[in-house]
Amino acid sequence: MSTFSVLAAKEGQEIRRTWRIWVLPAIVMFFAVVGPPLAKITPELLGSLTAAAPGSLGLPDATFSDAYGQWIKNLSQIVLFTIIIMYGGVVSSEIREGTAAFILTKPVSRATFIAAKASVHAVFITVVFALGTFTTWAVTLLTFGSAPSGQLWGAAFLLLLYGILALSYTMLFSVLIPAPAGAAGTGLGIYALLAVGAAWDPLATFGPAAVPGIAAAIAAGQEHVSPAWPAVSSLVAAAAALGAATMIFNRKEL
Repeated sequence: MSTFSVLAAKEGQEIRRTWRIWVLPAIVMFFAVVGPPLAKITPELLGSLTAAAPGSLGLPDATFSDAYGQWIKNLSQIVLFTIIIMYGGVVSSEIREGTAAFILTKPVSRATFIAAKASVHAVFITVVFALGTFTTWAVTLLTFGSAPSGQLWGAAFLLLLYGILALSYTMLFSVLIPAPAGAAGTGLGIYALLAVGAAWDPLATFGPAAVPGIAAAIAAGQEHVSPAWPAVSSLVAAAAALGAATMIFNRKEL
């Protein structure tokens, strides 16, 4: 068995035996189940609250697009926040506890150490996104009687790339910053910068900052710029962050 396989198996065991196996799936599945019914009743709730107001207008009935939009909004905000906070200590905690030093006394390269972590947690996030998106689709179909799959899965796939980018730069900060809270806080700062960057046309057309907006447009069935460049630039940025994490980890004293 290769060293990568051994380290990947170790990461998988850590996910299964720690809080990570519950936190992200629980949050994702909660919003996947609750989102469509909530989208269905929201116009009625708002209508009842504003009915007594002079000049109030009735809201149109909700459709599957409203449920999709709610799902994409939750993925691009709450779920991404959770990913960044979860992985703030993914490397630094092992350095602090001495696990990394123990592992690296074996014939294991530091690049393999980082690559195994990134691969296993990217697969974990992918599985959770897929289960949540499928559940959203099924609950939307039951709630609205119609649920075209292309709009939902296309938008969710784009946000999966954005989630992997968030994982990658959070891992970089976890190598750089000993405190998990500091790494997570810096990761949230990058998220905020990307959100602000979406107001600049070049980034909103070609950069990772465009991903949430394009995903929302796809889910709503609206016109949007091509997702190709934002998808490619997100993957390139994720690879660059992991490359930087590996270079810094190679020179780091454990």
